[in-house]
Amino acid sequence: MTEGSRKAILYAFCANFGIAIAKFIGFLLTSSAGLLAEAGHSAADTGNQALLLFGGKRARRKADTEHPFGYGRERFFWAFVVAMVLFSMGGLFALYEGIQKVRDPHEVEGLGIAIGILVFAIALESVSLRTAYKEARQVKPAAMSWWRWIRVSKQPELTVVLLEDVGAELGLVFALAGVTTAHITGEPRWDAVGSITIGVLLVIIAIVLAIETKGMLIGEGASPADVERIETAFAGTSSVRRLIHVRTEHLGPEDLLVVAKVEFDPALSVAELTHAIDAAEEHVREAVPAATLVYIEPDVYDAPPA
Repeated sequence: MTEGSRKAILYAFCANFGIAIAKFIGFLLTSSAGLLAEAGHSAADTGNQALLLFGGKRARRKADTEHPFGYGRERFFWAFVVAMVLFSMGGLFALYEGIQKVRDPHEVEGLGIAIGILVFAIALESVSLRTAYKEARQVKPAAMSWWRWIRVSKQPELTVVLLEDVGAELGLVFALAGVTTAHITGEPRWDAVGSITIGVLLVIIAIVLAIETKGMLIGEGASPADVERIETAFAGTSSVRRLIHVRTEHLGPEDLLVVAKVEFDPALSVAELTHAIDAAEEHVREAVPAATLVYIEPDVYDAPPA
């Protein structure tokens, strides 16, 4: 895990922990369904940050006989668990509370307390979101859109924290709108509508996270740009006549497996071929530092029949 990812997680953990306590106290004082939904959301987010830190720690374990390629994918697994927690403890809980309050509405008490807590939560969440945004910008290509970066990023922690923080900010706005509208109109069901809206938002974010982390869990190759760099590295290696094919797979966010079948100059001796393979591996690692494991099989190219 990079230092930027760890920093974003720690900021989010501290912010969500404080916000969860404030929201729950606010619910006890006001009986607001929106505040209760938001308290559940923040509690889930706090647990999620702990899971991401736990996954990062487990991913640092050294390779062994059971896992010869290491434990890098632990980070993808725990990011997937986070998506499930966000879906259940966050989204479904908010939907349940909202529906219950629609059926059995309760007037929101202490509007000033509810608004004060929500504004306080927005301020804390903004600090967390700003940190996640700043750290993500350092790894996101300037020309790439944010949506595209979320789709192709191999940094599960930054993606999770960024989407969680965006969802939290929007959820707080919905909760604030629901509480205020319920007070102005005298219809407490608007507070329940805010809770339901929060639930729908969290379910959508959880589904997006689950889809993106699933691809990394089952095995995802290098980006087209990295594949092109790898191919160029092989082409720039002396004694390489042809790159027959190359296969890549991420073993972790910063660990890439590269397997290639390469045609070398047939005039090379065994010792010269060994040096040529070593040189090709070095060129690949220079071009793509994430290529921590490179396996090259010398072969002879057979042209396909005409």
